[in-house]
Amino acid sequence: MASYHLSVKTIKRSAGRSATAAAAYRAGERIDCQREGRVHDYTAKQGVEDSFIVAPEGAPAWTQDRAALWNAAEAHETRKNSVTAREWELALPSELGADERAEITRAFAEQLVGRYGVAVDVAIHAPHREGDQRNHHAHLLTSTRRLEAEGFTDKTRVLDAAKTGGVEIEEMRGVWAELQNRALERAGEAERVDHRSLDAQRESALERGDLASAEELDRAPEVKLGPAANAMERRAMREAAAEGRDYEPVTERGSTVHGARQARAMVREMRERLDRAREIYGEAREEGQRRVSAGLAALRTATTKNRTAGRGSEDVRERLARIVGRDSAEAGMEQADRSRAQERLRETLDNDRGAERDAGAEDSEKPSIREKLDAVLNKQRERLELEDEPEKERDHEIENERDLDRGPSHGL
Repeated sequence: MASYHLSVKTIKRSAGRSATAAAAYRAGERIDCQREGRVHDYTAKQGVEDSFIVAPEGAPAWTQDRAALWNAAEAHETRKNSVTAREWELALPSELGADERAEITRAFAEQLVGRYGVAVDVAIHAPHREGDQRNHHAHLLTSTRRLEAEGFTDKTRVLDAAKTGGVEIEEMRGVWAELQNRALERAGEAERVDHRSLDAQRESALERGDLASAEELDRAPEVKLGPAANAMERRAMREAAAEGRDYEPVTERGSTVHGARQARAMVREMRERLDRAREIYGEAREEGQRRVSAGLAALRTATTKNRTAGRGSEDVRERLARIVGRDSAEAGMEQADRSRAQERLRETLDNDRGAERDAGAEDSEKPSIREKLDAVLNKQRERLELEDEPEKERDHEIENERDLDRGPSHGL
């Protein structure tokens, strides 16, 4: 299923980063950074399917040299906290071939060049060998200054300003969605992407009466794993594959993401079964079968165990139980703990009440706890009032002295 992702990040010196290092890593090349005096060598990096530079018309020829381009970008920034580059990270549709993915990525780079006049360094990456094999993606490193015939010139403040930056990025998110959907349509794929928020997509589904899609969209956005958790989960996947067992998440975030993905996959499968059942019912009715017979045929289709690749004969109910089983067990344990705690609290309160009744029977003249507390507080209040009197007198004397220093004209 095609999914949408576009994020924008900055390469900042204050974070210890440089445009030369970022460009070398993403393209899998070696760049000698003249400003740092360091060598960034990532020629051993694997998974870079394609890389190229898109520059404005009339830009100097040296801008097609990756090392020259980013050394020049670094040289034009003089502050220790300068932003030297901006990165646009894109998810590419796995339904498209390598050439089609490169084509729409270049088209988006050209849109950035035409809109902002910057240089765009593109690196297209294949899925990680231990991750989701649909995760084709691209990194577009853009300069933060306009690139003209004489070289780098003005900063692209429109992307930096709080009032315009978000608007510009949202506009480009729409451009990227449109490029993908056109390519998917040309390829004959039914899948489409949507750059809008889940809430906006759900409202649109409700407006057109698509209740099933609206229900599927009624969920929280997926949690980002982050580099550390992602590495731990990949290691767990490798170990599970080597031992021939099912993968189990090892981090809290990994468990959340894995469960959410399984649930969404199950919902999609159930919708597919429902659609198939409708088709079977329609075909049976066209063949002259009665409603009951057609309905039974459709029901058998909807409840047939899934025999697609990699899932065997596992029933939907079994999959659902596995997805929510852990959460149900944890919820049961929490409920049991709460019940035990409430029972202990109830016993303690009962014991305290019994002790109070016994004490009252033995000595009804003893003051209660509330009476003792009121007596202490009242005594403390009286002492504070007595101590405040001299303080007030001293304040009054000081104020009189200040009035004398200010003179008779004060307050006019």
